[in-house]
Amino acid sequence: MIRRALRKSPDSYVIVTGCYAQLNPQEVKSIEGVDLVLGTNERYGIFQFAGDMQKLSCARVEVSSINEVSAFDAAATSEGTGRTRAFLKVQDGCDYSCSFCTIPRARGRSRSQGIEECVAQAVELVTAGFKEIVLTGVNVGDYRGDGSQRLVDLLGHLVKVDGLERLRISSIEPNLLTEDILDLVDANSVLCHHFHVPLQSGCDEILRMMKRRYGTRMYAERVNMIRNRFPDAGIGADVIVGFPGETDAHFEQTCDFLEMLPLSYLHVFTYSEREDTAAATMPNSVQPDVRSQRNAVLRSMSARKRQNFLESLEDKSLKILLETEIDEGYRFGFSGSYARVGIPAEGTRENTVVDVRVVKVADAYCIGKVEGGA
Repeated sequence: MIRRALRKSPDSYVIVTGCYAQLNPQEVKSIEGVDLVLGTNERYGIFQFAGDMQKLSCARVEVSSINEVSAFDAAATSEGTGRTRAFLKVQDGCDYSCSFCTIPRARGRSRSQGIEECVAQAVELVTAGFKEIVLTGVNVGDYRGDGSQRLVDLLGHLVKVDGLERLRISSIEPNLLTEDILDLVDANSVLCHHFHVPLQSGCDEILRMMKRRYGTRMYAERVNMIRNRFPDAGIGADVIVGFPGETDAHFEQTCDFLEMLPLSYLHVFTYSEREDTAAATMPNSVQPDVRSQRNAVLRSMSARKRQNFLESLEDKSLKILLETEIDEGYRFGFSGSYARVGIPAEGTRENTVVDVRVVKVADAYCIGKVEGGA
């Protein structure tokens, strides 16, 4: 992407930041045309470091040790141009040590923004016109506030923000999805019935090698608990295929485990080696073509599960937050359970919440009509 940008605009001033820059600053510096390389701690001083943004003959590198990063840097972003959904970062870094992951080295220790600051930012976003806020972070479920405050405490304050119509958790580890969080979701219509719960493997032996903090039994209990309490919920999972040592039998276990779970969709990732991780030196590497084949199998399963989930919504009433997208006469939006729904676009307006009855299911989305309409 860096080289593509430079081909399009060779005289542009190029700044590279993020995990890649933090972990491999000299490698980034060696790319001809890069002017500034910023680490995790330095990225918020981007304009200070960039100065007048004049091209340099050699890239400047400003990357401090991740161990020096202790403060929480606030961030809130929007998706696209329509002020419908905003992303509010409430946590950063990670204290876990999954064998395949470089995030702790790239983002530092787990740290969180205080509840008061989170609420103030949420108020600003709602005042700016956003109807939905998505809580983000590297490990959102590990939110600690001032140390004693947990995610459930933060959620309890945010649901009281006047004018906020939806609050969504981007992702939460199964071992951190507690019953008191589900109780709060049950008691507050603002909280979305949408749970993205990373799995990574449906085989306990592989999960142990990955150094995940749960087994398949706990994971299945969490997913079934969600489904039993919220029959309409959208439930997603992350899965990694081709982890070192994953045999055909291990992969079959994952497939069988996923088949039996009431999931709505999968995010499937093909394992790739990351330098200086435990997994990168593990024996029995899986061949790239086998990794690709396994990815295709699970993507096919995901499409089937998503379609089954959408079909379960037929003839049901949903609240849809309409967005800017209009395609073939339909304006699209999402339900609280993260089902994509289109309604006839005429007379509709983006960033409004409408009651919609699903009348049919197309490929990967629903078609509905506004209740009370023709």
